[in-house]
Amino acid sequence: MPATAVSASTMAAPEVPASRMPALYIPHGGGPSFFMGGERKQRYQAAEDFLRSIDHLLPAKPSAILIVTAHWEADVVSFTGAAQPELIYDYYGFPPETYALQYPAPGQPALAAQAAALLQAAGLPAAVDGHYGWDHGVFIPLKVMYPQADIPVVAMSLQASLDPALHCAMGAALHSLRDAGVLIVGAGMSYHNLANFAAAAPASFAFHDWLDQTLAANRDERTRLLAQWSQAPGGRASHPREEHLLPLMVASGAGSDAPARRLWRGAVGPSCLAAWAFD
Repeated sequence: MPATAVSASTMAAPEVPASRMPALYIPHGGGPSFFMGGERKQRYQAAEDFLRSIDHLLPAKPSAILIVTAHWEADVVSFTGAAQPELIYDYYGFPPETYALQYPAPGQPALAAQAAALLQAAGLPAAVDGHYGWDHGVFIPLKVMYPQADIPVVAMSLQASLDPALHCAMGAALHSLRDAGVLIVGAGMSYHNLANFAAAAPASFAFHDWLDQTLAANRDERTRLLAQWSQAPGGRASHPREEHLLPLMVASGAGSDAPARRLWRGAVGPSCLAAWAFD
């Protein structure tokens, strides 16, 4: 019996699991500023308001959160494997109460092992660290996003080479976790020039315009362009060192060929910040 031709217009589109999470790149804030008062609190208020809105932007409650932190670099990419990781207060010179902040969400050792296995299957060395805790790039934004601390969390390190293409590849290896309801979060800052915060701030707007254009491309093209981020307008002025930008590469790699969706663009003082979702 001859095969029946099916036109592209009548062919059913691939079904997207209802639980599929996007991958996000978000600002994690300046130390514990979200939990302070005065001018410091006001400077980061817009970013805090955005983080509080994230749960309403997702298709469902995440089954778990895999968060890439800009504050952990390892020669072998590592995932926190403790059932209840301790907090690392890796900020300095802040009020005493900011060192008493708690975030008692559970870890998820099985997810850490699964994530490491996915990287290894892609030929990327990976390990589970059963002792490392959650630094402020993990617990500070999550305490704003999910203050009830009832979603399991696994933190992921950067790879110490800070190679952008490698971090895109890491994200691509992890993308299947999204189908199981895992929210992949790259936590950094899209502008991070602390030594020259005000003077370099005008460059941040040019860099964010470039990021918007770059992240509208398909995944392979995003990877190619993101590898050249330091030549972008305002790129190196916005990031004298790129560790706070690298979580974006992981989130982009974990996304599909669809253009990124900019979720938020705002300011911290005179500088521009933004957040994107990758479907």
